Formats: sequence, C-alpha cells, structure tokens
Amino acid sequence: MNEQKIQDIVATVLAQLGEKDVSPAAVTKVVDAQVTQQSNNSNESLPDLGDKCFKKWNGIRDAADSKVIDDLMSQTDARVGTGRTGPRPRTTALLRFLADHSRSKDTVIKNVESSWLQERNLLEVQSCAADKDVYLTRPDLGRKLNDDAKMLIRDNCKKSPQVQVVLSDGLSLDAVTVNHDEILPPLINGLKNAGLDVGTPFFLRYGRVKAQDEIGMLLDAEVNLLLIGERPGLGQSESLSCYAIYKPTDKTVESDRTVISNIHAGGTPPVEAAAVIVDLVKTMLAQKASGINLKR
Repeated sequence: MNEQKIQDIVATVLAQLGEKDVSPAAVTKVVDAQVTQQSNNSNESLPDLGDKCFKKWNGIRDAADSKVIDDLMSQTDARVGTGRTGPRPRTTALLRFLADHSRSKDTVIKNVESSWLQERNLLEVQSCAADKDVYLTRPDLGRKLNDDAKMLIRDNCKKSPQVQVVLSDGLSLDAVTVNHDEILPPLINGLKNAGLDVGTPFFLRYGRVKAQDEIGMLLDAEVNLLLIGERPGLGQSESLSCYAIYKPTDKTVESDRTVISNIHAGGTPPVEAAAVIVDLVKTMLAQKASGINLKR
C-alpha cells in the first residue's frame, strides 16, 4: 500500500467522524536496517530463531555488570536474561517462546514415519491406540498391545532373551529420530560385548511405559529396556528416557522400574547413556532386581 492510499483512508475515516479541513500528515516509516538489508538480498531469509545466538541472547539492557548475566546464561538453558520492555517481554524473547512452544506441540503430534523405521530395520508394532489423538486422550490404550502386535512379536522376536530392548515414540517424535543412531546401536553392541543374550529390538508406536510389562511377559525376557520419548519442554523436544525392569508381571508397579531420564545432547549424551544402561543391566541381572529393590 503506497503513501497516497494511506492518506486517503485516514482522511475518509476522519471525515466520517466529523472532522473538517483535515490536512495530510507525513507518514513515518519505522524500518529495521538489518531486516531491510536481508530483504534486499533475495538469497537470504529472516534469521532463524533456533540459532545459538538467539538461544543465548542477552536481552537485559544497561546491566550494572553484563558479564554476570552472560555467566549465568552460560550455565543453564533456562530462560534467564531475556529482559523486559516495561511490563512486557522483549520481542525476540517472545518470538523465541512462541517458536519453542510450537516445536514442542509439533513433536507431540507428529508421527515417526514407517519408512524411517524400515531404513533402520526396526520391526514396527502398535499399542491399542488407533492413532495419535486416541493415544493422547486414552493413556490406558497405550499401555496395552493390540492383537496384531502380539502376533508380530511372537513370530519375529527371539524368545527368552536376557535383555529385550524396545524403542517407542511416547510423547516425542524428536526424541526417537534425533537420538536413535547414537543410542540404540551402541547399546545393542555394548550389551553383546558384555556377553549378554540380546533379543530382537523393535519399535512400539503409541506406547506408554506400562506396555513393557506385557512385552516382557510375552517374550519371557529377564531385563526389559524401554527407550521412550519424554514429554517435551519449551525448547527441549529431544529428551529420551530409559525404563528398565526385571521380569515384569501383571502385578508390577512403577516403583519396580529403574529410570534414566534426560537423555539428549544437552543432558546425558546418548552414547554415554548407552554405557550407563549396559552397567545397569549387568547389575540388575546380578541382583535379579530393579527399581527400589535394586541396591546400587
């Protein structure tokens, strides 16, 4: 819209309000030099709010000692040092918040593609949840395997292994796709190098933690490991958890499980977590226990 059209609209509105002899005023344009420069360059787009410079952006102006704020921000991923403009957040801080919130919602709603699983030779089975909407609204259905899943597991998985490993999307697509290559292969290799009999790893779609009990009983596995996506936080959608249980039954309760959480690049690195899990499995097999019954 050009300047003349803006003046015509303003004059029309003021005339309807009863104003007379309206003289045109100059239209002041507020332009960000950086954005203008980028807009003039057809090969560039607006800055990516996911870049590190925005994640560690110090929005506090005129601080008595800005190094104190920078030092605090270097030690945590929490939202500190974002600054304020009166009672409102700074624009960059608000946009970062909205972008992170959107990413968190996306990773919960989206599904792991079957083609991605096939590329990694992972058998896919499904819980009783028919789709993601049912999974989110009916947690109980995610705790049980559907009939097809039971048949596929019986027909394709090794029976009575010492260790059974299952990967599940849970509440985060990113936790599975980002961490898989750095945790599942090292974990399987580490268990085998420890001389343990490892079952056939597979993927459980729409799974909840409780589903590992039924899997353990179905395959008669001693130690059952479930790598599952955690509920995402703002700006952190890649966190994975490992739930471990020794010989689950239909009477198993949550205190019977041992959990290693916060597995991702910014928490416990996946490769390091794989080594920790291998040591945990060896302890569980030696003591024939897990959860609060395990002495570590």
